[in-house]
Amino acid sequence: MKLAKSVRIVAICSEKSAAIDRATSNPLFERVIVPHIPAARKLASWLLRNEQEADDAVQEACLRALQFFYSFDGRNGRKWLLAIVRNTCFTFLQKSRAGARVFPLDESAQMRTTEGLDPRSIVIRNEEIECLHRGLAALPFEFQQVLELRELKGMAYRQISLLAGIPVGTVMSRLARGRLRLRKILLKQGRN
Repeated sequence: MKLAKSVRIVAICSEKSAAIDRATSNPLFERVIVPHIPAARKLASWLLRNEQEADDAVQEACLRALQFFYSFDGRNGRKWLLAIVRNTCFTFLQKSRAGARVFPLDESAQMRTTEGLDPRSIVIRNEEIECLHRGLAALPFEFQQVLELRELKGMAYRQISLLAGIPVGTVMSRLARGRLRLRKILLKQGRN
């Protein structure tokens, strides 16, 4: 069993190594794709909210880009690489966090919203925010994603569509269904 696993790992490493060899001998890859790695890292950092995970995701995405460079149509290297990074990040989120997404609270925003409130009101407000975060974390990833981008980040439907790689109609549909599910979750939490 261990031997078979070792053989698979060696095979994967040799495939990636061969892809790297092909790409580094290809000046087109270096000219068209490599300049966009900083943008790829910025996107991964924004999606994953963790610098280490972002570095890992960009590294994996670059390996995929190297491995599948033959499929690149030659039109827009930035768009192609960022699509690979986005898909890598979403795959990473689905596998590694499986419903346990953490939504960090922006302390400065929280301070602004609690200015002038008495201590009891602040505690109630914080409990509401925590309840909302638990509700969002209970949603499937595709609903979390569009709700967070629209409601928490204030992005337009078109921007969400481009970022998530889905049609605008799907964005609107997921928002509507996600809001309904979130409402049910919050009502259920309110009863408990």
